Amino acid sequence: MDDCVFCKIIHDNKILKVYEDNWTIAFMDIAKDVDGHILVVPKKHVKNILDCDIDTLNKLMCTVKKISNHLIDNCGYDGVNLLNASDETAGQSVPHFHFHIIPRKQNDGIDAWPEFKGSKQDIETLWNKVKIPC
Repeated sequence: MDDCVFCKIIHDNKILKVYEDNWTIAFMDIAKDVDGHILVVPKKHVKNILDCDIDTLNKLMCTVKKISNHLIDNCGYDGVNLLNASDETAGQSVPHFHFHIIPRKQNDGIDAWPEFKGSKQDIETLWNKVKIPC
């Protein structure tokens, strides 16, 4: 897609590439917000998980897992946060499916979990709305 920033980045030789295979690419996020912040994107343009085909999703998740394991096994991190927003209403700012990997160390002071204000509806009412029949 011509106007997609991630589609352009995929072909940019100047990015700090962490990993690449035939279907996905991972690179350092230039936002400088958290040490080690990595973005993982499919090379195929899809907007988000809602319109992603299962093969692309599987390949993307395999790359996310590979990088996450590498960070723990080889780079001295203790855990990772995986962040994704699918659709503008969820906070997606770049319309190309991607995951943020935030490497974590014990007591690093990073608060990567949103603070929720509390539910407003009865849990059983919501359960009846969202459950998928077997």
